[in-house]
Amino acid sequence: MDVEVKAVAKYILMSPSKARLVVDMVRGMGAQDALNMLKFVPKAAAKPISRVIQSAVANAEENYGLAAAELYVAEITADAGPTLKRRRFAARGRVKPILKRMTHLTVVLASREQD
Repeated sequence: MDVEVKAVAKYILMSPSKARLVVDMVRGMGAQDALNMLKFVPKAAAKPISRVIQSAVANAEENYGLAAAELYVAEITADAGPTLKRRRFAARGRVKPILKRMTHLTVVLASREQD
């Protein structure tokens, strides 16, 4: 039985490139191991990523009756969301653009076969 469970978090105010640094560390790990590791990662992206993984684990336990110990991170992506375009006024009548980037996080957990 190969069940995949998905959780999505959208419109996180953080650039996707910064989130991908943490996402790449977690990919392929067990769900509980990933959550334990993210507690000690000194990056701002660790908190929203751990919340999405916790949501996917809760979905697996509630909807499919899977044990959290059997789950691993099969797929995890940090995709670009919309960009808020702001401006900062500069000297000599100029304007400097400020781009506030957003991220969509997607986590897919799968269960390992216990033989």
